[in-house]
Amino acid sequence: MSKLKIFLDSSALIAGVISETGAAHVLLQLGEAENIELTVSDWVVDETKRFFARKAPDILDEVEKEIVRSKLKIVADPSNEEIQANLYLMEDPNDVPILFAAMKANVDFLATHDRTHFLDDPKVAENSGLRIGTPGDTLAWLRENL
Repeated sequence: MSKLKIFLDSSALIAGVISETGAAHVLLQLGEAENIELTVSDWVVDETKRFFARKAPDILDEVEKEIVRSKLKIVADPSNEEIQANLYLMEDPNDVPILFAAMKANVDFLATHDRTHFLDDPKVAENSGLRIGTPGDTLAWLRENL
């Protein structure tokens, strides 16, 4: 049986690094143990590093180590042409690169804390064909499918 594939957006990756008890951190641990395949895009990694460079520059080295430890599969960002062709997927054009990267990576679930652009808009999941939820939702789904 192939591993279940989870895409983390930057909000989920940041939460996983910050909290040692939250669901996002559990996802990172499952990735590290190679129980699941965690995927992010270059954009997500860059956004996460920018966040920590601004908010907690003293732990940026540890964040980079966590990214390696968690065995994240890093996929390329979609091209500008792909982004433009897929703006219909969601209201916020700035998050289309994240959503489309997850779609191209053929993941089973997209984990995010972004209520405004992902979680509270059911059309995003419908348009993309992805399961989308919080890291806690992702863990519940994993329990049902492992």
